[in-house]
Amino acid sequence: MYRISTFGGVMNIMKKIVPIILLLFVMGLSAQTPRAFKAGEWLKFRIHYGILNASYATLHLKTDTIKGKPVYHVVGRGKTTGFASIFFKVDDTYESYFGQDDGKPYRFIRKIDEGGYTKDIEIDFDYTKNKALLKDNKNNKQYDFTIHDQVQDLVSAAYYLRDRYDADDLVVGESIGMDMLFDDDGVYKFKLKFLGIDTIRTKFGKVECLKFRPYVQSGRVFREQESLTLWVSNDLNKIPVRIKADLAVGSIKADLDGYNGLKNQFKIIMD
Repeated sequence: MYRISTFGGVMNIMKKIVPIILLLFVMGLSAQTPRAFKAGEWLKFRIHYGILNASYATLHLKTDTIKGKPVYHVVGRGKTTGFASIFFKVDDTYESYFGQDDGKPYRFIRKIDEGGYTKDIEIDFDYTKNKALLKDNKNNKQYDFTIHDQVQDLVSAAYYLRDRYDADDLVVGESIGMDMLFDDDGVYKFKLKFLGIDTIRTKFGKVECLKFRPYVQSGRVFREQESLTLWVSNDLNKIPVRIKADLAVGSIKADLDGYNGLKNQFKIIMD
């Protein structure tokens, strides 16, 4: 049986799913009116690998402007803590600026340091030219990508889905797809399948959730394409409550650990 001999090796596997987990942290589906979020929303997640509390991640939504256009500015940060940080340090920041009215991304920033593996990327989206300019600040390179007006970045995609889709229209077994651009690999096709309604126990109490299956590439990191499962609250916020991933070695789980500034009431079933 395949084994990883060091905790550092385990963390090396974990770092490869950080972008996907970041997306799923804020993924949800909600009716267009009322809005699923507002400026000031803050979410905190606790990530476990087995019995280890590997790291925490937070997302904070604010308002800003880009070239006079009102935008939301979301900042996502992830960092290893405690015992895990001794063996493998992660310090990641993701930022997205997306339109308050149209949900389109206008700027995306990715600065990561994962055990010495670093990236420093900025993407500017120009919809008048249907182009996106990616700046690789670490390697002093630039890339041009052809885009359309429905493309999303890694972070804006989640908020777009929360705000644009009506949960009542979801059909068990059917999938939602979209194109995303967040790295120099180009446009990535993301697909999310709806599995139904499930009630799970959390630190806040029982929460009725919508259950999803994001499709991922099987191989070295994930056991198979359907290795990820996501639960989001079945209310107007559609915030993520839990995500579980079966890896090639072991499994990882992330749970909602704290929240503030929600647009709508967070529905909790008290025992």
